[in-house]
Amino acid sequence: MQTKDTYEWGEGVYTLLSWFKKDKVKNARVLVAGAGALGNEVVKNLALFGIGHIYVVDFDRIEISNLTRSVLFREEDAYNHAYKADIVAKRAMEINPQIKVTPIVGNLFSEVGFGLYKSVDVVIGCLDSRIARYLLNRLSMRAGKTWIDGSIENMTGVVRVYTPGTSCYECGLSREEFNHIMLRTGCADVVRMQGSAGRVATTPISASIIGAMQVQEAMKIIHLEEEEPVPFKTLQGKMLRYEGMTNSFNLYKFASWKSTCPAHEQWDSVVKGEGLSAKQTVNDVLFRLRDILNVQGVEINMRNNKFVDKIISDRPEKEFDVRIPESRLEEHIGENTELRKLSYKTLFHKSFIENIDDTFPYKEMTLQQIGIPLFDIIQVSTEKGQFYVELSGDACLFN
Repeated sequence: MQTKDTYEWGEGVYTLLSWFKKDKVKNARVLVAGAGALGNEVVKNLALFGIGHIYVVDFDRIEISNLTRSVLFREEDAYNHAYKADIVAKRAMEINPQIKVTPIVGNLFSEVGFGLYKSVDVVIGCLDSRIARYLLNRLSMRAGKTWIDGSIENMTGVVRVYTPGTSCYECGLSREEFNHIMLRTGCADVVRMQGSAGRVATTPISASIIGAMQVQEAMKIIHLEEEEPVPFKTLQGKMLRYEGMTNSFNLYKFASWKSTCPAHEQWDSVVKGEGLSAKQTVNDVLFRLRDILNVQGVEINMRNNKFVDKIISDRPEKEFDVRIPESRLEEHIGENTELRKLSYKTLFHKSFIENIDDTFPYKEMTLQQIGIPLFDIIQVSTEKGQFYVELSGDACLFN
């Protein structure tokens, strides 16, 4: 008789599958972006398969409208205004106590360290906006990771798999779609546009089917071997479309890879910054970077999340000290009574700092405070060239 201490998840079930490799699954790491209807289904299925570590990213809270198609949410979660990521993680570990699910209540672009993207086996996108997909594609391509995109509406659903060297979301955008994204990404609130808003007209059946297909593809990606044949085909470079109205599945070739696309930039040859952490002050990190890289001068580029020193209003002409990362600007304005009133009738001009060096006036602030997340990989310019340095001191927080 098996007991709580002796049984292993999936033993005698998944191990009967000829292609299933227990150790690969147990040690797999999967990042799920979005914890709405699709995210619920995806995380539930990953938990049932026994994926060792799942990371769930979403900044949104649960609403009553989410309950009709989100299997892991309860009425009390909506009344408590609980965060989607927290509840999804909690319920997934109730399904399978032998896995670990880490919730990240934040934005996939500015509040998830790039070291985490580099460390996972596959990324699954459960998002509902073009801008969010654009951002997730950029990060996944930069990390050299395959990402699996899912979308649902009414009784229809689509799954696409994007893999570096084969297919890229940005390459497949029309000029009109790309221009629309560029217009919107110029706004200060772009980093808030990444989660499931819970307002898409769809059904739980669509979410179940598409979420299941996404996880099936993730399992295939996890089991791929460079030199070993596999008994399955993936959707890499393809699009699967499900149409519930007519009970049809259609498969299309959907591979677009343009050599000039800026999204194909990859951050390779990452330097391990042992002992470096986003919890340390700017002053300490600048000092340690000089030692680690054996250089005289260092400059940290804030390309993902500029540091906003001040904002200036047009009418009345007034200057406000903010000293926050750009990703928090919308929230800051909303919480400040004077700024909130002004935001309805005036323009704000930002005074921001994009490169952090010894001239930075707030060196006692931590990297987190200026907008660099835990376990990030920072771009550092020196007299010897450019380096990508991992904040390796934070890696233990995501194991």
